[in-house]
Amino acid sequence: MNSGRLRPLMSIVAGVVLAACTGAPGATVAGPTTALTSAPTAVASGQAVSLQVLGAASLKSALDKAKAAYETAHPGTTITVSTDSSAALETQIEQGAPADVFLSADTTNPQKLVDGGYASGSPVVFAKNLLTIIVPTGNPAHIVGPIDLAKEGVRVIAAGPEVPITKYATQLIKNVAATTSDAARFQAAYAANIVTNAENVKAIAAQIELGQGDAAIVYVTDAKASTKVETVAVPAAVNVPASYAGVVVKASENAAAAQAFLEWFAGPGGQAILAGLGFLPPGS
Repeated sequence: MNSGRLRPLMSIVAGVVLAACTGAPGATVAGPTTALTSAPTAVASGQAVSLQVLGAASLKSALDKAKAAYETAHPGTTITVSTDSSAALETQIEQGAPADVFLSADTTNPQKLVDGGYASGSPVVFAKNLLTIIVPTGNPAHIVGPIDLAKEGVRVIAAGPEVPITKYATQLIKNVAATTSDAARFQAAYAANIVTNAENVKAIAAQIELGQGDAAIVYVTDAKASTKVETVAVPAAVNVPASYAGVVVKASENAAAAQAFLEWFAGPGGQAILAGLGFLPPGS
């Protein structure tokens, strides 16, 4: 072949190879795609990401602080927080409410979403809490311990049967009843003293603040957050640890970013915020 004709042909071949190696416009490169794992989706794609986080009412203060901290550390990510009873939020997610991350005051509701195919992976326990008794300022009913919650005339504020705080409080009352001479009578007297069922633990605290009841069982963190109630300690021997867990909602359109937030909240960043509000670490 004439060497003068060969040089242009070699130049064309070299140009095609160079385009394939550099990803030049119009070039098609076959091969596996590697996902970016060192940066959140918003940073990797250059596009903003909006996350809808549904959390237990007792997490409101923590999530407000987490939102500010996470958005500052992850430019391009915007977090919207909605809080309510964990049971109510779990039902809303099943019914199609938009959500990316669900953070519950128990492990039962996240597991229900996993079992029903509404959440991905396994629930991640990110915090624990303990129970205490709150009373209005001045403690008009003179409550000195859990045993007094069954005294005649004491108005107890509680929540609905599906709300996690109710499940924990019920176990606490069973533990206290076991220390009395008549467990069944104690539990019946406590139940008779319940004057209202609030929607969630924040609503319970609000009613005690307003003096609408004499006492209520809440999380330690809710008692700490209020300046309008007094606290009556619950003995460690009968107290009930509450485990908080979260999951990524399967219907999330930003699953990678949702998982990144959940891992951050369960990690050092979120733990610092939770500890400052009185929550206990998940391994406690």
